Amino acid sequence: MPGPPPIPLPERPTAAAFFDLDKTIIAGSSALAFSRPFRRRGLISRRAVLRSGYAQLLLVLSGADAGTMEHLRRRITELCTGWDVAQVSAIVAETLHEIVEPLVYAEATELIAEHRAAGEEIVVLSASGQEVVEPIAALVGADRCLATRMGVVDGRYTGEIEYYCYGEEKARAARDIATARGYRLADCRAYSDSITDLPLLEAVGHPTVVNPDKALRRVALERGWPILTFTAPVALGVRFRPPVPVAAAIGGVGMAALIGAGWMGYRSRRS
Repeated sequence: MPGPPPIPLPERPTAAAFFDLDKTIIAGSSALAFSRPFRRRGLISRRAVLRSGYAQLLLVLSGADAGTMEHLRRRITELCTGWDVAQVSAIVAETLHEIVEPLVYAEATELIAEHRAAGEEIVVLSASGQEVVEPIAALVGADRCLATRMGVVDGRYTGEIEYYCYGEEKARAARDIATARGYRLADCRAYSDSITDLPLLEAVGHPTVVNPDKALRRVALERGWPILTFTAPVALGVRFRPPVPVAAAIGGVGMAALIGAGWMGYRSRRS
């Protein structure tokens, strides 16, 4: 199913501002946030929900390094193989506003508005699933997004990841977008919380770290990069209406939701 229509851009955007999603635009993990509605619909157990809460705490305290993310990715592809797309898609569509809107940082929405007013294109790059990232990006006023895509055949996950928007791939995506749009990367900006996004931050002329993990904070201090602290999640409905209907932006199963809820469910069943 096609994604949301593009948000009208200024005639000639001068540059792009690239944003990570989790802990940069929203407080915590977009993945783990969906554990509760998955439990309500019987996809995961109460024990799995408790474990996902613990995993959320670990991510907040220590960040997700490359080894953790790769381990998580492998487990998720095992778990999701054969899952029905429509069933999980319905859960994500019905609970997106309830789950995600209260997590969005007020500081992030203000920063996005500033970049838009300056005539810059807003791009969200996320390792979470495309079906969840697209509507969140639309909610916060982004012009486009690029996220992880999982293979689907006959309405079910194949267990293969078609595109993994992570690490060096985010930097490659930023370079491709800049080339296609005629931007100088030296004029572009990037925002992230995680050391795994160091290639993206190094690719642009104006890197900024947001709520950084320990490793990224160390790099930022060494290189003199700005460090921002976002602390005020606010419901988007209080600030502005979404530019496109969010339900229309969801084209399949919420892979981002599965990364957290599914992994914990897998561990619960195997223990």
